[in-house]
Amino acid sequence: MGKIIAIANQKGGVGKTTSAVNIAACLGHLKKKTLLIDIDPQGNATSGLGFNKKKIEHSSYHLMIEEMKAEEIIVKTDFKKLDLIPANMELAGAEIEMVDMEDRINILKRGIVGLKEAYDFIIIDCPPSLGLVTLNALTACDTVLIPIQCEYYALEGLSQLMATVRQVKKKYNPSLDVEGVLLTMFDGRLNLTMQVVSEVKKFFPNKVYKTVIPRNVRLSEAPSFGEPVMYYDKGSKGTKAYMDLSKEIIKKNK
Repeated sequence: MGKIIAIANQKGGVGKTTSAVNIAACLGHLKKKTLLIDIDPQGNATSGLGFNKKKIEHSSYHLMIEEMKAEEIIVKTDFKKLDLIPANMELAGAEIEMVDMEDRINILKRGIVGLKEAYDFIIIDCPPSLGLVTLNALTACDTVLIPIQCEYYALEGLSQLMATVRQVKKKYNPSLDVEGVLLTMFDGRLNLTMQVVSEVKKFFPNKVYKTVIPRNVRLSEAPSFGEPVMYYDKGSKGTKAYMDLSKEIIKKNK
């Protein structure tokens, strides 16, 4: 039985999509059959795996709004044991269309519930907002992984995210839990970074991953080549960090 992990933070620029793409690729490389679901209208996870968003015939929009079968939308990637439900700009209007739909909070859950048998891990890359699309992901997933960048405003908005998680848990998804908190853009030479780490650990006792994601040029370059960092540069710091993190995730979910 697979595990569904949503990667969410309504704050943009925290390494959410970078983490979704690279965790999914590393899990696949570690022999775990993995599906990445891109529900961010920007479709960066889709292009980060080498797909042209403009040429995609069916996307997560069709899964959620037209209630197409997931099996008809899933595409194979060029990477080991990794499949994708892609996204494109059609998703941008999904929030408005969902408002009038029946049982609108469970649309994604209905669409992917049967996939847990086919995959070890299903990773959902959420949009940087707490709208209906993200709420669908929180209702459909088992746990939420929260990336936080090691910068001054890191904890801003986190209480809002956690309030939303608690609300979804109470009303729609009683088993929802925090999978873990991931520190991104880490630079151990900066005092500020260490202050942020300490604050985050206070805010999320026992939930912060041992692995941190460093600032790394290769990580920034890889998406423009349509590859996860481990396929773009196997020896980079970014590759090592995401491989270590993925091993941590697997160990935690034994």
